[in-house]
Amino acid sequence: MKAVDVQVKGCYIGGEWKIPEKERLIEVKNPADSSLLAFVPRGDKREIDLAVKSAKKAFHSKEWNMVKPYNRGKLLYQVAEIIRENKEELAEIETLDVGKPIAQSAVDVEIAARYFEYYAGAADKILGETIPVEPGIINYTVREPIGIVGHIIPWNYPLQIAARSIAVSIATGNTAVLKPAEDTPLTTLKLVELMEPLGLPKGAVNVVTGYGYEAGAALSAHPDINHITFTGSVETGKRVMESAAKNIVPVTLELGGKSPNIVFADCNEELALEWVIKSIVQNAGQTCSAGSRLVIERTIKEKFVDKLINAMEKLTIGPGIDNPDLGPVLSQKQYELIQSFIDLAKQDGIRIATGGKRELVEKCESGYFLQPTILDNVPASHHLAQEEIFGPVLTVTTFETEEEAIEIANGTPYGLVAGVWTENAGRAHRVASLLQCGQVFINHYGAGGGIAQPFGGYKKSGFGREKGLEALRNYTQVKNVAVKF
Repeated sequence: MKAVDVQVKGCYIGGEWKIPEKERLIEVKNPADSSLLAFVPRGDKREIDLAVKSAKKAFHSKEWNMVKPYNRGKLLYQVAEIIRENKEELAEIETLDVGKPIAQSAVDVEIAARYFEYYAGAADKILGETIPVEPGIINYTVREPIGIVGHIIPWNYPLQIAARSIAVSIATGNTAVLKPAEDTPLTTLKLVELMEPLGLPKGAVNVVTGYGYEAGAALSAHPDINHITFTGSVETGKRVMESAAKNIVPVTLELGGKSPNIVFADCNEELALEWVIKSIVQNAGQTCSAGSRLVIERTIKEKFVDKLINAMEKLTIGPGIDNPDLGPVLSQKQYELIQSFIDLAKQDGIRIATGGKRELVEKCESGYFLQPTILDNVPASHHLAQEEIFGPVLTVTTFETEEEAIEIANGTPYGLVAGVWTENAGRAHRVASLLQCGQVFINHYGAGGGIAQPFGGYKKSGFGREKGLEALRNYTQVKNVAVKF
């Protein structure tokens, strides 16, 4: 394992790094071997209040308001360049912090850069429209910044989500306060450190590290916040929404999923097999859009699952820095949560077709490695097929008819992503039209989709959309102007 120089990282508030007293620090550990990576501040309502006030001051400053949209775009392009110049370091930090294979972290770095490029191009194209009302009146709309935006960043894709949060906030003329997850804050802090020389007005971007129940709760309840984005669990999302409601503040919530890959007998089996595996083992299954359910036509189920078992048992497992197929899960808490679902399968007599055990990795005995797991013949109504496991655990459920496949796919509290595997074009579009989810992939699986594709869910997967031009709606508000002549 790579030796790490343990440092104390500060909160970034009003263009300055602030380090609190020693007793208010959080340890950040490497999930591969539990080694200490860094200390970060245990920020709370004090730091949040300072950050929000800094963001508010920046938002109302003449300096920020006089920046032309085109120049905001130029600044975002510069950030993309800086990210690529430091891609190896950022990927390494992300892998040590989150545990994912270094190749996956490298992809995350490129996606982060692309977010800044994408929204750089959109910065001077946030358009209003004219509306015909009656003769003698010119009626038009303008889209204005919403104000100070609070972003609560999850632990599984911290660099990607911090990048899209900052990029869209700046593109739309807002200012931002980010609260990264206490487990994985290091790339968010590194990103704003890299941005410092660009001359962004002090307070335009702020980062406060800390626990969700302290710093996160203070951010979602702050009366000067104008919009909140949150990615995380349903229960925490409810609390964020309740806090925001007291201040009449809009929220964008992405609350996870139980996403199916629906595999019909007429599919390209090899392609479907490849993506079913990728969509459940990426980031050790710790992905909100993971393809965690295989819903498969009964006539091909046995052969397909046999191939799946064979392929999964060949996957390499180890510390992310060695670039295996599968890295560790985040923490002991996360490992025990996943294991509780596997124990439930054993208790209820559900077949564990492969995996289901902790993997001991040489020189990383204290790491949280879990074998990729297939739970076979899981009834569609069973808890294992209904609730998000958030690990490399795939449930298998069969269907006889197209109607039954749709019923099973829609039959959970979630509705984030679905994959449809069939060579029948009519069936593909028919099924896609009936699925209750925010994204449908036909004969591939985007695991969250690309930068330009609106991303968000139905039902308990949340509401509002991140990514793409659709996200700009969350960060702007509409003003109507009517001129009589």
